[in-house]
Amino acid sequence: MPTIVDRYPALDENALTPEQAQVYQAIKSGPRGVVEGPLRVWLQSPELANKAQELGAFCRYGTVLESRLSELAILVTGAHWKAGFEWAVHAAPAAKAGIAASVVEAVRRGEEPAFDDAAERVVYRFATELHRTTNVSNTTYQEAVRLLGTQGTVELVGILGYYGLISMTIKTFHVPLPEGSPDPFA
Repeated sequence: MPTIVDRYPALDENALTPEQAQVYQAIKSGPRGVVEGPLRVWLQSPELANKAQELGAFCRYGTVLESRLSELAILVTGAHWKAGFEWAVHAAPAAKAGIAASVVEAVRRGEEPAFDDAAERVVYRFATELHRTTNVSNTTYQEAVRLLGTQGTVELVGILGYYGLISMTIKTFHVPLPEGSPDPFA
């Protein structure tokens, strides 16, 4: 059996460098209100942490997309990467934002959900195509622009890219699940 290497860097909140402390406070006082998971990893590089957390705040809270569509894109990305921490943090907000429980569960299992909403369907299709094939078909692209607008489509790509970075960080550094959360991909 392979040895598990602890890769999750320790972060002593009482011994942060001035640069780390500045970014830590920016994250904590922002819309997230908490510094957890991959954000703690990024604080090993304060400049990366600062730029990434600003992009993340925009991607999660500032795009033209409705929160249910953003959360769906985040779930598709987390499931693609099997990033347990990401799933644990976003499954409940996705449901609260209006994504049906059956859709959340199908995405978790890697199955295509049944959608009643055309915008949800195109976000799922767009995200899935991009993750699985590294491209988006003309049909899916045109439908995304029709339903989300050009700005919304551009911002959807930004969400997918940002949460890909989040998921890669989770997987590389073995970011633990929030306490008490079961591994959704076990």
